[in-house]
Amino acid sequence: MTAPFSRRRALTSAATLGVSVPLLAACGDDGDSTASDDTTSQPTSSAPTSATTTETADGATSTAAAGGLVAAADVPVGGGVVLDGEELVVTQPTAGKFQGYSAVCTHQGCLVTSVANGKINCPCHGSSYNVADGSVAGGPAPSPLSKVTLKVEGDQVVRG
Repeated sequence: MTAPFSRRRALTSAATLGVSVPLLAACGDDGDSTASDDTTSQPTSSAPTSATTTETADGATSTAAAGGLVAAADVPVGGGVVLDGEELVVTQPTAGKFQGYSAVCTHQGCLVTSVANGKINCPCHGSSYNVADGSVAGGPAPSPLSKVTLKVEGDQVVRG
């Protein structure tokens, strides 16, 4: 004899599927054994890429041209900018030294939204990270932000 349908069982089943399906998808193999795991590589096409516009921490706009992420001059010393479309934070802890981090908070996966007072800030639960090294500065975040290799080409900050 099967147990009668209940709201608790329905909610438990839905919650289980909501967690397990994305996890299985993330761990799946796409079957392409020739694909590279290098996520920092640039496209090999010689076609020019379009410019992108990003809002900086002070509300100004920054334009990155032809493959650049952000103009180096638009990343404040001691601060940084959040590039929403790239899910990336670019910081300049000291003059001329640029750091890149994933914009995905290590607490519950929210995107960080601001850089102020030497900290990268997540609005969801108050986690913050140091601009110099991405380490946890406060809040419930369990680990530092993932590092992204960057370099400066001309006047643009690009993936390196």
